[in-house]
Amino acid sequence: MKTLNILAFAAAVILFTIGCAKKDTPQGDESGSESWKIGMSQCNLGEPWRVQMNADIKAAADEAAKIEVVFKDAQNDTLKQQAQMEEFISAGVDLIIISPKEAAPLTPVVSQACNQGIPVIVLDRRILGDNYTCFIGADNRKIGKAAGEWIVNKLDGQGNIVELKGLMTSTPGQDRHAGFREGINGSEINVIFEADMKWLEPNARKEMESALARFEDIDLVYAHNDPGAHGAYLAAKAAGRANEIMFVGIDGLPQEGQAYVKQGILSASFEYPTGGEEAIKTALKILNGKKVDKEITLDSRFFTPANIDKGGRELEAN
Repeated sequence: MKTLNILAFAAAVILFTIGCAKKDTPQGDESGSESWKIGMSQCNLGEPWRVQMNADIKAAADEAAKIEVVFKDAQNDTLKQQAQMEEFISAGVDLIIISPKEAAPLTPVVSQACNQGIPVIVLDRRILGDNYTCFIGADNRKIGKAAGEWIVNKLDGQGNIVELKGLMTSTPGQDRHAGFREGINGSEINVIFEADMKWLEPNARKEMESALARFEDIDLVYAHNDPGAHGAYLAAKAAGRANEIMFVGIDGLPQEGQAYVKQGILSASFEYPTGGEEAIKTALKILNGKKVDKEITLDSRFFTPANIDKGGRELEAN
């Protein structure tokens, strides 16, 4: 009987050990036989740039194989994005990628995931604090400043500008605004009208209609994204004033901002890379236990009619 008890105890120890090892051992790697499950929480798919971000993530995941990405679209609803994050946590996904709609309301649920041992990559828009695994994005303040300096040079240091801002409760909107104001500081550029178009082209068109109704002399529109600049252009075109105004945007997608520059609709588009491919590469490193940088800053370019056929021009370091 004593021998049987010893064998039973040993078997229990072995089973317990196997159970812990399965939980703690990676389920797959870059060349492994099992797959990782990654949750991707996108704040909305109403912007072409965000559709491209998801496409870049999917392409990189397909190429890596062994990765299943579950995409969720919060449809510009912060509460919905919080709920989707909680679903990922409850489902026990291996890693979460989030591009948050807003910083403050989504910070707690990102912390919740991290505190439960789920790595979180924050993509494009920041949250508050540093309780996340890695942030990936370009330098929005640098891009905004570069746009401001380019505009000052283009207008010989003076002129009337309309600024159509992105969602100002999001960090890209705040940084693109702050950088732009820094870029035009000291010039005689006057921002005569500004409005929050929340990244959406229909909102930008509506706000531009208001600006056109109030001001007869508008030299340039600076929009925080290319859809905003295009919406402003459509409003000016409908009013018969498109030829007297220049339009500048940010994003620089080949099929959008770059195409608008080639068509003569935009005078300049500043690239903001989606970071989708970088997110998957970074996710693989994290899941395989490798150390990654807390902050990964992506390079950016800008496109004008003069350089578009040469692939644009890289933004210089600050």
